[in-house]
Amino acid sequence: MFSPHWSAEAASVVLESERVLAASALALEGGARVGMRRGGVLMLLPDARLHERAPAREAAALQAVAMALLQYTPQVTLAEEATLLMDVGASLRLFGGVRALCRRIRASLRALGYAVQLSCAPTARGAWLLARGGAGHALGMVSLKRRLDRLPAALPLPARPFATWLEGIGCLSLGQLRRLPRPGLQRRCGGDLLAVLDAAYGMTAELFDWIAAPTTFQARLELFDRVEQADALLAGAHSLLLQMTGWLCAHQLAVGRIVLLLEHERGRVARAPTVLDIILAEPTWRDEHLVRLLRERLGSLTLEAHVIGLVLDAPEVQAMAMPSESLFPEPGGNEQDQWRMLELLVARLGPENVLQAAPRADYRPELANRWVPVQQARGKAQQAAQQAQMQLPPDVLSLPRPAWLLAKPVALLMRDHRPFYGSPLRMASTPERIEAGWWSQSQTRDYFIAQGQDHAHYWVYRERIAGTDGDRAPRWFLHGLFG
Repeated sequence: MFSPHWSAEAASVVLESERVLAASALALEGGARVGMRRGGVLMLLPDARLHERAPAREAAALQAVAMALLQYTPQVTLAEEATLLMDVGASLRLFGGVRALCRRIRASLRALGYAVQLSCAPTARGAWLLARGGAGHALGMVSLKRRLDRLPAALPLPARPFATWLEGIGCLSLGQLRRLPRPGLQRRCGGDLLAVLDAAYGMTAELFDWIAAPTTFQARLELFDRVEQADALLAGAHSLLLQMTGWLCAHQLAVGRIVLLLEHERGRVARAPTVLDIILAEPTWRDEHLVRLLRERLGSLTLEAHVIGLVLDAPEVQAMAMPSESLFPEPGGNEQDQWRMLELLVARLGPENVLQAAPRADYRPELANRWVPVQQARGKAQQAAQQAQMQLPPDVLSLPRPAWLLAKPVALLMRDHRPFYGSPLRMASTPERIEAGWWSQSQTRDYFIAQGQDHAHYWVYRERIAGTDGDRAPRWFLHGLFG
């Protein structure tokens, strides 16, 4: 059970009800302390920057962190004092153990822009106390009890109102607190303190209301200042992507398209946001690849106005694909790796410069394919391919076709009544008649696989003569080369 305690460093001093709640390192060096009033802080530090707390923004930030942590476990809940509890017992093997999982969680929190105090323990309340006391990890019950016994007695929330009384009787640690008579401790401090101790030491079961991810995803980030360079927006976009990753994992979904809105000025000088629409050829639920795509798009983007906020939307999602059943990795990477490389090329060169052939329902070789953006290969182009296959004979895909089809057929010379291309060509197959295009440009051809003296294979055809051209000898053309 993890209890990551996170806190955002304030620029100087955070105030609520005229009391200092948090201070930056420079403010602490200047003499500011927790519990001081506004006047005392300004007397010590006349140039201090004072900030009023924003509970709504703090709650939104905690919710954003919780959403991002859903990628590690679906069991995340809010606890006291800006703390999150995670049940990761079923996730340890997936992420390579406790230490590897802790490293990943720390990296995610750094990307979100927060510091974290992370602790691990067999019980949730025990992990909470270790995190609040900065006591590290305890992977077993024996280690947990030993570490908890050394923590201050006033650390649990129900014990804080009685801190002076506990200090007066010489009870300074949780170990000493546990050795006090339970009936007297309950009459003096109430049953909540005993309940917290029993839960922390594993004496009672713990029940929580786990956070439920919303049915749809949209996240917004208000920037602290106006941003003029597009590439400076990557850190904020990454934090939104982490939230989306947690949401996807919670619902077992993969995203096929994301939309990032760059919000500009509001009010009288308001203007429409800049839209970055990224369509993925291969749906994913990991943020690493999406960060690379956004880095390419933002690096080539010129902002027309300052950006003050970011909004991330996931309009197209689908169920996660099952993992590959292949025992050994494919040489050159799997299909997902190839699609990711193509997506990076699209982000860098533009969708109009990265094309892929898609079949058409036409027998004529030069019209049987068309070039479409590679981003459509898993969408409209795939549907067009399925429609084309439905209209063509079922055995058409088994017919031999050359690896390289010439843009325009080349007329061949005739020597000794045989077509000639570097050497006399010998027909190595029976003819395949292709007759189509009566509605636009009629073609009637007999195709052969021909072999030259160098054993190279060519795709040639002989035109059919009909009508008034019946007296003319049929001509031969080279249309493709086999690999």
